[in-house]
Amino acid sequence: MKKPIALFLLTVMLTIGAGTSSASAFNIFQIFRQLPSIIQVIQLSNLSDQDEIKIGTQINKQIVNQVNISDNEPLTQYIDTLGQDLAKHGSRPDLDYTFQVVEDDSVNAFATMGGFVYVHTGLIEEAENEAELASVIGHEIGHITGRHAIKQMRQQGINQIALEAIGVADEQIVQIGVALALDLPHSRKDEITADTSGLNMIKAAGYAPDGMISFMKKLGSGGGPEFMSTHPHSTSRVENLENQVNNETRTQGKGLDNSSYKKQINNLM
Repeated sequence: MKKPIALFLLTVMLTIGAGTSSASAFNIFQIFRQLPSIIQVIQLSNLSDQDEIKIGTQINKQIVNQVNISDNEPLTQYIDTLGQDLAKHGSRPDLDYTFQVVEDDSVNAFATMGGFVYVHTGLIEEAENEAELASVIGHEIGHITGRHAIKQMRQQGINQIALEAIGVADEQIVQIGVALALDLPHSRKDEITADTSGLNMIKAAGYAPDGMISFMKKLGSGGGPEFMSTHPHSTSRVENLENQVNNETRTQGKGLDNSSYKKQINNLM
């Protein structure tokens, strides 16, 4: 029974890999050739918070080996403090969130299941103020609270994830999660859901809603091609956000002091 499961997963992964690069497909093939004879199957449709965190932790181990995680402790602490404050206003405040800074000039941020959020230094610098930065982090938390990575896996036809029962090499298996976090675009529905969640979080945390709208407009006009490649549909998303915000109150709240933010970031970086 176990061999057909492994072969099914291999077929699915090769299909997905072909859409990215031959190197990725080869790596995935190698991963599944190394599947142990004894595996434990976790049903994605019934994934518990504990299992989600377990898989997310393994995905994070792979990601930190593929990107340049910053060792700038003051900057990381700043991002973590901001993120933790937002997360407590989300729909899953009990998750143990981890916020990390990636040393990369591209304007990007991403998240994976289990509470892991990654923010590029390029995005931190691109933001004009803290409200804009908070809006992106809130958006990424929204993907986690919406369990969008799990949904993506199901939509790709992966109804099962095989993990090694012993737990030694299972981090190799979750490279599918790494690929989803780094490369696969989110659906329009998931983007709008994450936007709404992020908007509610920044408002609850006291930030001006205009921060999210202004940054989304900037990205849509070409300010962040890397971010938009995995977070598409900018025009409809801006319209959706504007429909949720009262024009008379959109600038009410903290985080719109551009000069103060830029001074703080320059000191941290």
